[in-house]
Amino acid sequence: MNKYVVKCPECKEVQDPYALHCPNDDALLRTEYSKKQIEPADMPGIWRYYDWLPVNGIIEEGSGRPVTYRSEEFAKELGLSDLNITFNGYWPEKEAFIRTCSFKDLESFPTMQRLIENNEERIMVVASAGNTARAFAHVASITGQKLLLIVPKNSTHRLWTTDENSSSICTVTVDGDYYQAIAMAEKIAARDDFVSEGGARNVARRDGMGTVMLDAVLTTKSLPHHYFQAVGSGTGGISAWEASIRLLEDGRFGNNMPRLHLAQNLPCAPLYSLWTGIELTGRCPEEMHDDVLYNRKPPYSAIGGVKDALDDTNGMIYGISNKEAESAQNLFEESEGIDILPAPGVACAALIKAVDSGEIKTDDQIVLNITGGGQKRLEEEFPTQQLEIGLTVSPTDPDAERKILEKVSELFGKGGY
Repeated sequence: MNKYVVKCPECKEVQDPYALHCPNDDALLRTEYSKKQIEPADMPGIWRYYDWLPVNGIIEEGSGRPVTYRSEEFAKELGLSDLNITFNGYWPEKEAFIRTCSFKDLESFPTMQRLIENNEERIMVVASAGNTARAFAHVASITGQKLLLIVPKNSTHRLWTTDENSSSICTVTVDGDYYQAIAMAEKIAARDDFVSEGGARNVARRDGMGTVMLDAVLTTKSLPHHYFQAVGSGTGGISAWEASIRLLEDGRFGNNMPRLHLAQNLPCAPLYSLWTGIELTGRCPEEMHDDVLYNRKPPYSAIGGVKDALDDTNGMIYGISNKEAESAQNLFEESEGIDILPAPGVACAALIKAVDSGEIKTDDQIVLNITGGGQKRLEEEFPTQQLEIGLTVSPTDPDAERKILEKVSELFGKGGY
């Protein structure tokens, strides 16, 4: 029996394991695993959850994983008795060793492993607002897989690495926002010698992020009442929901579906607007506490997308101001004793808002996904360096595509594209 199949949740047809779309509808394809009860594997990093990752091998070097612990100080500040923090970053004292300090590593490693298993020789194209680019650069440095990163120009400060070998990576910045970087990446990825990493439709990315819920539940031995996370596209929320469905089927962790509490950064909060019907205006992403949370076209209405996840979990989306996010981030850092990225500060603010409004009870079991942290802690131990920017293009330049292809060819040699 195969370890897993990839199936459409709408038409129920099994698809090619590397497919990104169902030919019959717009549903997000979903992985079904032959093993219905997960057993932690004696493997490094994320591969601890090998049973429920769509891979048949591992990339051993450089892999980290989520680490769940019970909060004392931050929980005390909020008056909560059962707050569990799932930390994704670098915090050796908690045995957290994600070297990019972002949970995007959880997506990049299984995605890269599947490319290797599929004997993929094409150049992988990744569009990112920064953290995903850093994660894919990290794993590409380990494997030597050719990688084209397309990133908004204002996100270049996030393109750092602790890896010395980045010769397989071509980095292009777009003088525009994340959506324009995505549009440019899609044009390049449509060419014969390139392959897209798939975004929200890639089951490896979603199941990788789903390990946050797996770690939380395997640590606490029960499904939580509530799950909090800051989101841009909302794919992390979908991933937590899908993992919860599998854990319910496992049968050992209770029978309550965790309620999703997703948070977006005002005023640039498309999911919040879609969910609440509230129209927002502002300069996006300039007016954001963290612009990695801005995605103009999230997978909201697709079958198995954000709306379905919220409907099935009785979930909700919070709109968080910059002031609320900054205050919550500072409170978390002061109470827990570790630095975090700005995005999880938005999640912390949503948790505070839920407590203040009575949306959650003080004795409810809660999981808070800290999607990135420990960068200052990492820099105490490792030198970091910026990825070299090979080219900057304008999204309105009719020759932008040609210029990118020429740069890729120059870096990877004749026939590089």
